[in-house]
Amino acid sequence: MSSTSGKADAAPVAPELPEPATAFLAHLAVEKGYSEATCRAYANDLAQFEASLIRRGVSLARPDAITKDHIRGFLAELHRLREAKTSMGRKLSSLRSLFRFLRRKHLATTDPLAGVRNPKPEKRQPRALNVDEAVALVTPHPGTPQAEDTREACRDLALAELLYGSGLRVSEAVDLDLDDLDIAQGIARVFGKGGKERLAPLSDAARVRLKAYARRREEFQPVPSEKAFFLGSRGGRLNRRQAARIIDALAKSAGLAQHTHPHTLRHSFATHLLESGADLRSVQELLGHARLTTTQRYTHLELSRIMRVYDQAHPRSSESEKKS
Repeated sequence: MSSTSGKADAAPVAPELPEPATAFLAHLAVEKGYSEATCRAYANDLAQFEASLIRRGVSLARPDAITKDHIRGFLAELHRLREAKTSMGRKLSSLRSLFRFLRRKHLATTDPLAGVRNPKPEKRQPRALNVDEAVALVTPHPGTPQAEDTREACRDLALAELLYGSGLRVSEAVDLDLDDLDIAQGIARVFGKGGKERLAPLSDAARVRLKAYARRREEFQPVPSEKAFFLGSRGGRLNRRQAARIIDALAKSAGLAQHTHPHTLRHSFATHLLESGADLRSVQELLGHARLTTTQRYTHLELSRIMRVYDQAHPRSSESEKKS
């Protein structure tokens, strides 16, 4: 079944979520302090699940009527829609959080997700630029818009240097307010997932670009009381979609063949640090990862390089013994 026909099977209009689900979303926003974007993602997952349940004659309005078969049916629908396995896993995670909340509040007595495993994700390494490509992306090239002395060129290069130089998520970069940046000290105060705060160091190149943009920020004519550091053409906060277009345009100007997303620069930041000898724990702190296992995705150094380092450094290797 094609992706288009699969979508026809799903409810064309998202159903209104019943009270147990809206109570959970309020809990995420108020008690957990999740961002608006995160709460919206949870709401979308629950609405898709509710649509699946309605087609089977049940609803989140009566959580104890939901069984493991309903969960499996939902997964089957996602498979027909050709959802990525990582996306399917995220939706299951949303449902697990929902039922944990419902049971804790005595709104449900059973957990239909007990024993349901996430689909095994495809083994896909994060895509990273090599050092030359990363440098090319943040370098103005003659004849391109980024080489012109415009407010947009200053902003775009400052954004790219920040993403690559500090490894920020694009949401963290566009969420920066004026008082979150201390360019003179080389520090950015960043609010990551779940509102977790961390301090991110600024590279020397980023400080130069950020300072140049800061001098021209007023040229965007900020809307009244706008605190955002990065501004769009209408004077409001730059959004993630606009940031993605900026990075892709920079990549094309640099002659990079592959599509380049802001997250590619974050991957490149982590990869280049690890390849230069940075320890995993330090990179974890810089990226703002809660779990070390998340950072370990970036340790995809070539086996030949790992073996070469081992042979040169390990006291029991044959190569090191030859040198002694």
